[in-house]
Amino acid sequence: MIEQLRKDFPLLQNLVDEQPLCYFDSAATTQKPQVVIDAVNQFYHQENANVHRGAHTLSAQATAKYEAIRDKLAQYLNVQRNEVVWTKGATDSLNLLAYGLTNTLGEDDVIVLSPLEHHANIVPWQQAAEKTGAKIALLPVSQEGVLNQSAAIEFIRHTKPKVLSVCHASNALGNIHDVKQLIEASKPYGTITVVDGAQSFMHLRPDLKALDCDFFVFSAHKALGPTGVGGLYGRYEMLNNLPVYQTGGEMIDTVSFTGTTFRTAPEKFEPGTPNISGVIGFGAALDYLTSIDKNELLTFEHSLYQYLLTQLGQIDGIKIWGDTQNNIGVVSFTYKNEHHFDIATLLNSYGIAVRSGHHCTQPLMAHLSITGTVRVSLAFYNNQQDIDAFITALIETIEMLEE
Repeated sequence: MIEQLRKDFPLLQNLVDEQPLCYFDSAATTQKPQVVIDAVNQFYHQENANVHRGAHTLSAQATAKYEAIRDKLAQYLNVQRNEVVWTKGATDSLNLLAYGLTNTLGEDDVIVLSPLEHHANIVPWQQAAEKTGAKIALLPVSQEGVLNQSAAIEFIRHTKPKVLSVCHASNALGNIHDVKQLIEASKPYGTITVVDGAQSFMHLRPDLKALDCDFFVFSAHKALGPTGVGGLYGRYEMLNNLPVYQTGGEMIDTVSFTGTTFRTAPEKFEPGTPNISGVIGFGAALDYLTSIDKNELLTFEHSLYQYLLTQLGQIDGIKIWGDTQNNIGVVSFTYKNEHHFDIATLLNSYGIAVRSGHHCTQPLMAHLSITGTVRVSLAFYNNQQDIDAFITALIETIEMLEE
């Protein structure tokens, strides 16, 4: 039973201000099960060595384990191992792509994004547009923060974008987007399709062969793994067509003072000593995730989300933003004219950990004509007792603010 998995997460047993912790900030970073913590500790206690270049036993063992996790990740995503590049995370991956695709852009080209994007999927493309003269265009989104799917498809057909880069699920509102339809609509125009999977990687377990995108980015720390590691999937030929992003050891083939040649993907994008312990921890996270039945996980998280929506719906003055029909388990709300920061700060005194602010989506907040929201983001290690404690604390918080 998924309810029993909560005990695997040691931090959830902690107190905050002498209150039991109710952690609702998984969209920012997930908690880590003990097996992930143990895997990182074991690496440093018993296995620590650099990968790929050592002839000694420890290095050979570390290399084998490190590369086996690339295989494990490729299987999770249903892609080939040479199509998986280790990076620092989704942000690093998006910067790599925007930089690498700059030489394919010109002043007649259009980069299509949506108003729902995280800053990490906006600013790198802005930089690319400034360098090349390309234009950025936005998919249509309602005043409630919901992508208009049919209008978006027509928009793609009209603009014929060179690049389409959209989030699979919104970090700010939790909306799940039908990116497969958007990708299919862009195919006739040779559009390069990029999917930000930071929020969908754990909750939706996307099959990238079925999704049929050209590139997909993700972060381990949003999927039970350590911080500072993540990856980039890319079609092998398209990865190899990208220029090198950073240079140094490991990614080279030959070096002389008259010139340097580089290895093929994925190694050409992995200079220097990688985050070995992070990858090892991520491997344990992948094992943990794949031990949970996907449908059972989805059903459980959906039931928690519906329970949260029902309880919040009983409080007058609460405004919930975004798509509540297709959602990964994020409720982003405002309450009358009260400031989101004040609500979150008072909730913290009850041990309720939520996020407040613009959630690195300032353009979205401007589109919604608000400064920010309180964001409650769920994961399978939450339960109804967490939600009940949150609702009780929220009602008392509102009473204090209105005194």
